[in-house]
Amino acid sequence: MIDFGMRCHDICSKAPLTDVLDMVRDQGIRHIQLAFSKSVSDYEYDAMHYSTGFGYYTGEELRKRGLHVAVLGCYINPANPDPAKREKEIARFIGQLKYAKRIGADMVGTETGRYSSDFSVTEESKTEECYQTMLDSFRKIVKASEQIGVTVGVEGVFDHTLYSPERMARFLKDIDSENVEVILDAVNLIPPEAEQDPAMQQDILDRAFSLYGDRISVLHLKDFVFEGRKQLYRHPGEGHFCFPALLRHVEKQKPHIIGLLENSSPDRYEKDCEYILSFMR
Repeated sequence: MIDFGMRCHDICSKAPLTDVLDMVRDQGIRHIQLAFSKSVSDYEYDAMHYSTGFGYYTGEELRKRGLHVAVLGCYINPANPDPAKREKEIARFIGQLKYAKRIGADMVGTETGRYSSDFSVTEESKTEECYQTMLDSFRKIVKASEQIGVTVGVEGVFDHTLYSPERMARFLKDIDSENVEVILDAVNLIPPEAEQDPAMQQDILDRAFSLYGDRISVLHLKDFVFEGRKQLYRHPGEGHFCFPALLRHVEKQKPHIIGLLENSSPDRYEKDCEYILSFMR
């Protein structure tokens, strides 16, 4: 069974904190991914504005509405080749770890970036130099996370630094910390050549669960198509993702895992959930 949820910025536009949380509650959604910068208009959630009181206040507003932050989103580019920009992003992520602790979020999540200062797609993201740059960033982040007591969620993407199950497995071994867990966005692991090849998609996900299934803590759920090498997101059932390739593992290994619908909407949420559940016994 999957416990479904959504990203706050897919539910409503940016607005004052309490208005956003009211709208989420009114949709009957409990589990959320919250990115302060994308959802909250009346407060700045950065290091300068942090205090234990501010964090506690935010957490109380969530708790009053029965909302659970499965992922506090802080998507940075830890592989940025520009050292000054990279350090600034690392500091921003570490700042979010403090908020996560106060609001009771399960983790702070990010992807693993590209080896370009403008985040453009480049084959350089697959180089050892890029990998070591990213690893150095995460060593700083994880050191802080261990001190604060908050989990870091890491998400692989086919054209990012952690572009394959094997690359993610190497990273988990190298970072060597129980404070790191995996946000599995199965669609993001599918390269263009596997778009209409269910067997290839199955192989990718089999490898992911075989190599680090015990570290997969949250799911991102959506569908996709490709235009050239650009991945475009679709509602479940409207693209080429082979949901059985994922759900056979979820059924066996991940009872009540939280699955966050991405690029969904309040009007589509129930239909999207029902489609996914149709593949589960």
